[in-house]
Amino acid sequence: MAAFSEEIVHWLEAAEQQAESRFREIDRIVDQNQWKVIEAFQRHQVSDYHFAGSTGYAYNDRGREVLDLVYADVFGAEAALVRPHFASGTHTIATALFGVLRPGDELLYITGRPYDTLHKVIGTPGDGSGSLQDFGITYNEAALLSDGSVDWEIVSAKITDRTKVIGIQRSRGYDWRDSFTVARIEEMVRRVKEIKPDLIVFVDNCYGEFTEEREPTQVGADLIAGSLIKNPGGGLAETGGYICGRQELVNLAAYRLTAPGIGGEVGAMLGTTRGIYQGLFLAPTIVGQAVKGSILAAALFERVGFQSRPGWQDARTDLIQAIAFSKPEQLIAFVQGIQRAAAVDGHVVPEAWDMPGYEHPVIMAAGTFIQGGSLELSADAPIRAPYIAYMQGGLTYSHIKFGLLTALQTMKDRNLL
Repeated sequence: MAAFSEEIVHWLEAAEQQAESRFREIDRIVDQNQWKVIEAFQRHQVSDYHFAGSTGYAYNDRGREVLDLVYADVFGAEAALVRPHFASGTHTIATALFGVLRPGDELLYITGRPYDTLHKVIGTPGDGSGSLQDFGITYNEAALLSDGSVDWEIVSAKITDRTKVIGIQRSRGYDWRDSFTVARIEEMVRRVKEIKPDLIVFVDNCYGEFTEEREPTQVGADLIAGSLIKNPGGGLAETGGYICGRQELVNLAAYRLTAPGIGGEVGAMLGTTRGIYQGLFLAPTIVGQAVKGSILAAALFERVGFQSRPGWQDARTDLIQAIAFSKPEQLIAFVQGIQRAAAVDGHVVPEAWDMPGYEHPVIMAAGTFIQGGSLELSADAPIRAPYIAYMQGGLTYSHIKFGLLTALQTMKDRNLL
């Protein structure tokens, strides 16, 4: 058994007691989402033959077809495209955006600059990389106000006849701001549609699935996308992504993933189907475990004297817990402590490096069964001031507790508390 100082164990026990009422609220959300998923499975009569793998073109793969129907049902959308062929969340988002945008159109993000890995997707005019702007699709963004809310005066001024897609990033990314709740996204959808009714509202839903009782497509978003190695994969999906929304928009994304005229009618699942179904079934409960862990982390680190966002009492709309440190050594010790608590690669010591798609060196604790699986306990941070670690995930609440204790003990051993 790991040895933790009595002081650190006391801090954690006190934080756990403090957060008990919040845990009951999370349990209620878990129940609602779990029942919603089960009812979708039952409505579409999911059976064991749907789990069979397919090869080649995979025409008439009924498991794949029903999986799309189940996802659409769960997310309150007309259609869905759920595939292992998406390499990452960024790939899934890029597929959705390239699917619906055409040369001469404009993409306008109203939640500030999107997550680092999308910067190369957006690109610059004529960059030769095949980015959106390289194809003559213009890009604009509206910075958030100092309180983290949408600047509607700027948004109204930036929406033009060319603006076709409004981009919303639900999660905070690498920003010290609140993530956007589904209720706030509902308000965004309403206001942009008042300005220009034919706008397509796209939501990057990564890290947000099943943290609330509703999803963005249930409050008017036209298209959403996410990764199966995050929330909806339930820790079992080995790769892949999903796109949900209006039928014609999902079709366009499917044409981008495969080819025009083919779309979602082909695509061998290669033995991944069972894991994707079962992962979706488990996702509400496992997301609940991860959200409880994030609340505990906030309560614990606030008790120790660090700033956290969201605070332990605040509403939750994604997995991510941001913790601010005063110096890089504290940040590095925290991330390395999370890695030390991993069942996989717990012996590895993470160091900051220039990861593809990121603009600053990033240190990442990622001792996971699925590489990059951020529904599993992980943490990462760009090495830049302010020194903020972004912790997410945890397949079990007990593992998250172990990770937090180990991180604090690592900091204490280095005289950083």
